[in-house]
Amino acid sequence: MRFTIAIDGPAAAGKGTISKGVAAHFGFAHLDTGLLYRAVGRRTLLGEQPKTAALALLPEDLNRDDLRTAEVAQAASRVAVVPEVRAALLDFQRAFARRAGGAVLDGRDIGTVICPNAEAKLFVTASAEVRAQRRYLELTGNGSQVTRDQVLADVKERDARDMERSEAPLKPALDAVTIDTSSLSIPDALRLAIEQIQLKISVAG
Repeated sequence: MRFTIAIDGPAAAGKGTISKGVAAHFGFAHLDTGLLYRAVGRRTLLGEQPKTAALALLPEDLNRDDLRTAEVAQAASRVAVVPEVRAALLDFQRAFARRAGGAVLDGRDIGTVICPNAEAKLFVTASAEVRAQRRYLELTGNGSQVTRDQVLADVKERDARDMERSEAPLKPALDAVTIDTSSLSIPDALRLAIEQIQLKISVAG
C-alpha cells in the first residue's frame, strides 16, 4: 500500500505529536522533515555553508539531542529559505513519501510542494500565544534560560519568515483539512486527525 499523509503547520502547533500518533495508529512510517532543516541549520552554526551542509547531511545528524534548541530552530528557519537547500532535500522527502506501507510526513510545505498529490492532507495550527507557551514549557523543561516574551517573539519571527518566504511559503494546501489545536487536548486533536484520514483511506479503497 502506498498512501501519503501530509501534515503541515507552524512551530509548536502540535503537528509532530499528531503525526507520530497518526503513524502509530495506521502503522505507517513517519518523517519529521523539520529535523532535516534543523540538522542543516545546526551544521551552519558550526560554520558550514547551507548548501554544503544539506548535501553532506548524514543519518546520525537527525538523531542528535541538541536539535530542539531555540538557536537551532532559528537556524533551521533561516536555511529553509535557501532554494539550494530545499532542492537538496527534495528527492529524499519524496522518495520517503511513496515508500511501500504508507508514510506520514510533517513539515511546512509537504502538502503544497513536497507531496501535492498526497492522498490525505492536514494543516495543524494554533494561536501564536498558545504555541509560544508550549515552546516555553518545552525549552525551560530542557534547562534553557528563556522568558515567555522571548519565546513569543521568536515564534512570531519564525512565522513571518516561514509565511513570507518566496520559496515554498507556509500555507495550507487548498485541499487540506485545518485542525486548530489552541483549545484541544492531544487525544482530541489526534482523534480528529485520525477521523479525517480514515475518510480519505476509505475513499481510496
